[in-house]
Amino acid sequence: MELVTGMVSVTIEGLEHELRPSKIVCLLRTYAAHAKELSNAVPERPRFFLKPPSALLGNGGTVRCPPNVRELHHEVELSVIIGKRGANIPQGSAMEHVKAYTVMLDMTARDLQDEAKAKGLPWTEAKGYDTFAPVGPEAVLAKKYDWRGKRIWLKVNGEVRQDGNTSLMLFPLERIISDISRVMTLEEGDIIMTGTPSGVGRLCPGDLVEAGVEGISPMRVDIA
Repeated sequence: MELVTGMVSVTIEGLEHELRPSKIVCLLRTYAAHAKELSNAVPERPRFFLKPPSALLGNGGTVRCPPNVRELHHEVELSVIIGKRGANIPQGSAMEHVKAYTVMLDMTARDLQDEAKAKGLPWTEAKGYDTFAPVGPEAVLAKKYDWRGKRIWLKVNGEVRQDGNTSLMLFPLERIISDISRVMTLEEGDIIMTGTPSGVGRLCPGDLVEAGVEGISPMRVDIA
């Protein structure tokens, strides 16, 4: 189902759950190999940016590549759905604020991002288009899921492009959640996208993208 309003649903234990985040917080360079492949420095602490909720796209939908974008890239990510509001959350209690986990794609207009970075400008445009935050069909409750040591992968037209493991993340979720909450209050329903492993690459109209995180139902979207 495709909704460019940012209102999509995931299944949690067989029941439909509407995603209505106030914000989507995205981690950058949380996998060292991904930072290296784009010639970026590895951050000394969690760094993040925002996607608008209007970027959400339901599983099975179509990612629209804007006509001004020449290079659209895929980035598969383990994502966290916040279940309890919090600010200045200590690392020791951070996981109490997690409701569930799902798989998402951080679609990126790489040419726009590179241009903005070269000019020292923000790159929200490169990340924020409608349909640029596809989400999988299922979310798994935090109490039934251990995020650590999970395979994370992505295929394009059946060919494996990304194949990593959450154990390679530079920062644990406890620190990520705590650090974000010291900057902005995390509201119930907010989403944290935890970064992508290496292997990101270009997509073309007509491509079929499949992606997953071990233990969570995989997702698929088309590119147009």
